[in-house]
Amino acid sequence: MVRSLLSAGQAGRQGQVTHMKRTHSLVAMVALWLGFFAAPHAVDVTADVKVIANPSVSASEISIEDFKAVFLEINTAVAGSQVAPVLAKAGRAHEVVLKEYLGKSDATLMTYYRGLVFTGKASMPKVCDSDADIVAYVAKTKGAVGYVGAGVAAAGTKTLAIK
Repeated sequence: MVRSLLSAGQAGRQGQVTHMKRTHSLVAMVALWLGFFAAPHAVDVTADVKVIANPSVSASEISIEDFKAVFLEINTAVAGSQVAPVLAKAGRAHEVVLKEYLGKSDATLMTYYRGLVFTGKASMPKVCDSDADIVAYVAKTKGAVGYVGAGVAAAGTKTLAIK
């Protein structure tokens, strides 16, 4: 009788293990299926951002590497023109620039700039509240380079193609 109880208990445990294996397999398959269909597809982020410059800047295009170097204040010239970055305080274009071009969060970028200021290597870049403020500042400031949403009218500036 004891043996029959033990074997019944073992059979029950084996059934539970088999049921758990089936459940885990099902969960894994559903997760894989959801991941496949819900996975983000590649998006052209340049469609979200327009790089603008003061007409005094001689360049007509800017490479991603040069863009990053200018906005991290590693380089202060593009195509022989002295340039100064102009940043947005927030917004979709700002988020794209941070994530896709600079690889930093807003807090990390500000900490980076403070480090440059503290060591005397650079000064804090101009930060504007809106795309309209960026356009106005870039239009009137020699060498200014900024970014705005792709659909923003940028009168008095020139657009730099991102290559």
